Amino acid sequence: MEFILPVAIVLSTILALNIGANNSAASMATAYGAGIRTKREATFLIAVFALLGAIVAGAPVVKTLGNGIVPGEVLSSHLGLVLIIFVIAIIAISWANITRVPVATTHAIVCAIAGVGIYANALNGRKFLEIIVWWVVGPFIALIINYLIGRFLYFRTLSFLTNRYSEKNINRVLTLMITISGSFLAFSAGSNNSANAVGPLVGIGLLNPTTGAILAGLAMGVGAIVLGGRLLETVGKEITEICILRAVSVEFTGAILIFIASIYGIPISIAEIITSGIIGFSIAQQGFSITAKNRHVIRIALFWLVLPIIAIGISYMLSSIYFKYGISAMLKANF
Repeated sequence: MEFILPVAIVLSTILALNIGANNSAASMATAYGAGIRTKREATFLIAVFALLGAIVAGAPVVKTLGNGIVPGEVLSSHLGLVLIIFVIAIIAISWANITRVPVATTHAIVCAIAGVGIYANALNGRKFLEIIVWWVVGPFIALIINYLIGRFLYFRTLSFLTNRYSEKNINRVLTLMITISGSFLAFSAGSNNSANAVGPLVGIGLLNPTTGAILAGLAMGVGAIVLGGRLLETVGKEITEICILRAVSVEFTGAILIFIASIYGIPISIAEIITSGIIGFSIAQQGFSITAKNRHVIRIALFWLVLPIIAIGISYMLSSIYFKYGISAMLKANF
């Protein structure tokens, strides 16, 4: 099985790069959409703070993906299952990057692990259900909070500021706030999403949670810098117009929700949380019917609904093939 381990490490690295592009890039999409940060500035800040988040608070979610959904011994006994998980996640996320859709990276990796667990009759159903509940409730909270702010507080806040302070002072304060909120969000993303790339490697005992989180954070940073610019366009400018004050609201609420999830070891999607916050402002600004007809919102919602089902189905099917046709035994005998 010596051959499989290097392949798994390479696939983990590729996955982390794509996560950096797809998920972490969303942490600066609002600042980019507001015209405060260039693509280069945004992706650089993502890289730095995603790494810090992974180092400081990445271990709990890594543990969940390593052995909380499926026992680690299931993966360590059959390393081919780790390859199945990585391949499914990479295909899903790479396709999302190509199509510029901020797909929920966490959904792909968690559901790929779940598919393996279902086939092996080793799925921790209680933990998986807890994660699903967070997936539903988290984006809904982000949407509602930002809708309420957009509907009832946004214009009042603008009026308060313009009546008391000069435009120059207001812009200075808001620019500082958007930098802080975006950096906090990137930090939270690193603390949570680093687990997606290295969880299976921790499960097989190749890495400990802290080392895995650090390595994933590094790869996420590189992915954000090299590949993240395309996603900034979709999330930051093609759903609704985002000004600085709206961006601050979306980022702070998103960062808090994601960091709370990280503390409890729950893998959650930053792309889903942030996009839901932007959609909340869109509903407040344009109404529900117009927002629901936005082609980008429709595509994103479709990916979010379909991807988990597809990931579980394909993972289960490939696991079945892996054992039914003796691939497991062949790998053990030849590698």
